[in-house]
Amino acid sequence: MMKKTKNMLPGRHAARSLSALAVAAAFPLHTALAQEAPAAEAAKAQPGQLETVIVTAQRRSENIKDVPMAISTMKGEKLDVLTAGGQDVRFMSGRTPSLNVESEFGRSFPRFYVRGLGNIDFDLNASQPVGLVYDDVVQENPILKGFPVFDVEQVEVLRGPQGTLFGRNSPAGVIKFESVKPSNKYEGYVSGGFGNYGAVNLEGAYNIPFNEQWAARLSLQSQTRNDRVHNTRTTGTRDLEGYDDKAARLQLSFKPSKDFGALLNLHHRKMDGSATLFRANIIKKGTNQLVDGFDYGSYPTDGINEQTLTSSGASLRLRWDLDGVTLHSISAYEKAKYSSRADVDGGYGASYAPPTGPGFIPFTAETGDGLPKHRQLSQEFRVESNTKERLQWIAGVYAFDEDITVDSNSYDTLNANKLNGFAQQHQKSKSWALFGSLNYALSNAWKVRAGLRYTDDKKDFSAYRSLDPRIPSQYVGAIGPLTAKPESHNYSWDLSTNYELSKETNLYARIATGYRAPSIQGRILFGDTISIGGAEKNLSYEAGIKQDLFDKRARLSATLYQYRVKDLQLTAGSGAVNQNRLVNAEKAVGQGVELDFQAILSDEFRLTLGGSYNDTQIKDPNLFVATCGNGCTVTSPSGPAPGTSAINGNPLPRAPKWTGNVTLRYSKPLGDGEFYAYTDWSYRSTYNMFLDEAKEYRAKSLVEGGLRVGYKWADSKYEVAAYGRNITNQVQLIGAINFNNLTGIVNEPRSYGVQFKANF
Repeated sequence: MMKKTKNMLPGRHAARSLSALAVAAAFPLHTALAQEAPAAEAAKAQPGQLETVIVTAQRRSENIKDVPMAISTMKGEKLDVLTAGGQDVRFMSGRTPSLNVESEFGRSFPRFYVRGLGNIDFDLNASQPVGLVYDDVVQENPILKGFPVFDVEQVEVLRGPQGTLFGRNSPAGVIKFESVKPSNKYEGYVSGGFGNYGAVNLEGAYNIPFNEQWAARLSLQSQTRNDRVHNTRTTGTRDLEGYDDKAARLQLSFKPSKDFGALLNLHHRKMDGSATLFRANIIKKGTNQLVDGFDYGSYPTDGINEQTLTSSGASLRLRWDLDGVTLHSISAYEKAKYSSRADVDGGYGASYAPPTGPGFIPFTAETGDGLPKHRQLSQEFRVESNTKERLQWIAGVYAFDEDITVDSNSYDTLNANKLNGFAQQHQKSKSWALFGSLNYALSNAWKVRAGLRYTDDKKDFSAYRSLDPRIPSQYVGAIGPLTAKPESHNYSWDLSTNYELSKETNLYARIATGYRAPSIQGRILFGDTISIGGAEKNLSYEAGIKQDLFDKRARLSATLYQYRVKDLQLTAGSGAVNQNRLVNAEKAVGQGVELDFQAILSDEFRLTLGGSYNDTQIKDPNLFVATCGNGCTVTSPSGPAPGTSAINGNPLPRAPKWTGNVTLRYSKPLGDGEFYAYTDWSYRSTYNMFLDEAKEYRAKSLVEGGLRVGYKWADSKYEVAAYGRNITNQVQLIGAINFNNLTGIVNEPRSYGVQFKANF
């Protein structure tokens, strides 16, 4: 809650403050130099000032202003607002500069993109160039990356390669989630929300200090929603898009002395719901528009749609504070079991099996993917200096071991949805790394950092198909085992500097490399070969400024960056076949600008503003991909063979050139509490859905907004609010299937509801 004090900007001067902040944003360095630096910087925010943001991007707790890289954070009320309607981790998309998040599996299997770098592969064995770290543990498999966000202290988005301290598969960046830890106070909260479509969102946490040494924190979340889409046919799943998603986290801390501490983290998730709805022929041919009369609530299908996910894990973090050094040990175990099935052709019947529709359905496509076995083990030992000397350092060793099995199923939609195709992949991955980082203060104002990491990767892969959906007999078309054992090793490094121009202004520059291990696309349900994407390497340059303005009533961060990726791993479709292949582009380049701005405008108003410009380009004159198999309007140059397109010069897929986000909070004392209104908006420009370009698969720009109006009382102990997400009800194409018909995927429609929260 924002309290009114004499130190805050007076409300009657709000207009003048807005003008001044606009000038400061346009000429940040000049404005900061014109101010007198305070004698000392307070550790905590004074009344009317923005709080200091502490991050762990460099594996230490530091003021965000002192870290020489582009970082955005989300915490507190902003997280509460963005997740109010039961949103999954995709709520983050567009809410910080250069970040896009999407999924073709619904509430599971999110795909992250930073500065245009991501992976559109739908295989459960797919790797991503954006690392995700939850409570200091890397979540490698894409199914693990969708764990719900609740009772979280802070989210950090680290943009640019993180190959030194976080390692493999993070050449685009890292997203870090840090849960609220157990404390020595009896405290907690409960929150209940009710929304349209029968949504019920419950969340709570309870912190229990047993004594001076032991404490526990239990965090729970339950998100449910009724089905909101109806199948008008008499076959297939009749009602869709409901879900029951529950998660829990139990943390137990033990600190017998000031020199040692242990934290045990146990977590679990169980979700039953719907897979993404692939909607047949909803794209108007020759355009990227929805067909006239599109009805979100209607989905005529003859396929089965279902999705289940169970995941659990445990981690143990140990810390010893010794004379001159601190030792860390992080041991972790994760496992998951997953199944998803959907009607990929998005309609009913086929051209050779009437009745059929909506529109032309050339052939049926109903598939399922499963993760019957998944196990991940990881161990990190890290030692760091804890003195006040000019030289600070970190060194460590990391080991990773993963064992997964992936099932691919095909179903005969026209024959009682019976199984007619089966293939399986099995992969063991082992990786280990040595890493180190040095920080040296050349002076009180000028600091330099350097890091180096050696990584060794090995994979043992096999795949077979026992039942071929393309032919009637299960004994014909069997293939395998197809095997691969890719190995690679890599040196990643970074070099950065941070210069304190004044107490309010820091300048920084960074050169960094990142590395993605070889990947395997082994989904051979509709093909007879596997494909391997060789290791990719990213070299990135960035420079920026971080400023506190108006006596810490405003904060600005701006970044210029440029990168080059060598041997970029890309996912290419196979024309008219439901099959992906991995290819390596000779290189890809990207450049852009990013801006983060926060301000206390007056007693009543707070503002955040963010945006990015990302210009990406594939550079490989010899790389061609199969075009869509459904008669779409291809605009890319033709390739050397019929049905192929050249993609040299194309932007990266799912990489909007422009993104923007803004939030504005208004508050006013009322009675013994506070009335507030909070609105948030995000914008992204157009993007290509696939590697090649086609009119139908060029997503339109999208603006989405949210609104929350509420009242807090009893010193913010209680809160009641009404919320709306996508309040303008923008519904448009965000993804597609390009091998069958003009099948599209649309964004989430408007949701709204009420919420009550009590802190104790």
